[in-house]
Amino acid sequence: MTKMYVDTWDPSYGSSFEGGGDDGPASQSSAQVDTDVEVPAAEWAPIDVARGRNPPGVVFLVDGVRRNDAGLWTAEEDGTSYAGLAASFAAGVVRCDLGRGAAELVSAQVGRGLFTASPSAGDVQAGSVRYEVHRVSGTGEASKLPAAVQPSLTALEIEISSMARDGDGEDLLVVDGPLRNRRQLPRTIGYVKTQQKQYLPAALTAVVTALKPGQRTPVFHLGTVWGGWSWYLRLPGGSGAPWSGIVRVECSPDLTPEQAIELAELSGVTLPRFASSAYKDPRAPQNLVPIAGLERRLRGMLGDARVLHRALTLATARNRA
Repeated sequence: MTKMYVDTWDPSYGSSFEGGGDDGPASQSSAQVDTDVEVPAAEWAPIDVARGRNPPGVVFLVDGVRRNDAGLWTAEEDGTSYAGLAASFAAGVVRCDLGRGAAELVSAQVGRGLFTASPSAGDVQAGSVRYEVHRVSGTGEASKLPAAVQPSLTALEIEISSMARDGDGEDLLVVDGPLRNRRQLPRTIGYVKTQQKQYLPAALTAVVTALKPGQRTPVFHLGTVWGGWSWYLRLPGGSGAPWSGIVRVECSPDLTPEQAIELAELSGVTLPRFASSAYKDPRAPQNLVPIAGLERRLRGMLGDARVLHRALTLATARNRA
């Protein structure tokens, strides 16, 4: 009889594992994958945390949020028009001292931007808030403008991550999401909580779904655009469904295999202690507790969306007068 499970992940956030048809988000990735990095593929099996392995004394977790405040259109002197997007974004870093059992927000910044391909648009002063113009390439279709905000948010995350670290070389930085162009940050792992691609062949995918809480897969190498070492880890608190509580962790391709395996070991002894509970978080257990708190704080820093929308409306009306 087929077994069924209710995922602890709130369906309003999509699914923690995006299943679909052959062309859907869960289609097999075309990336070349080297699965013989840590152990030969034929010997793959769940890996427990090594006895005596201790987490780092300090863990930094960084995340960012963004919000579309208003869509705009320009009227150029030559009669053409360009779409624009006024957006707010914020990034922050939480420092978790595992020895003291204390967590604190050590850095957070807010940015605003007007994203458009218009050659003539300038900054917009909306009340006390300034939206700095960011010129996007191409024709700047309205549907593509939200994605144009991400590079600015990523740059802000990199800036505050570098400022927040102690520099003692014994910490670990956890980035919520893929590393992408943050791969240069030392002792850093990317934390991917929603699985949209299947990177492994069926025989090795079975190892992923067989993981018990706290166990991980061997390290493998992804030949994607950004590349990198990666592995899967199951967090405690899932429903017991095959992909419940599964996250994918990655680190820089510039590291040696030995350094990647070391980070994989650290992730196994560190990340499970931050797993969230279903009665507190609709994206449990993957949405780590410090990240959830950081997201709430950052969204509050963005300000009231309705107030900003009115301020943008008044500012553009004044410019037309």
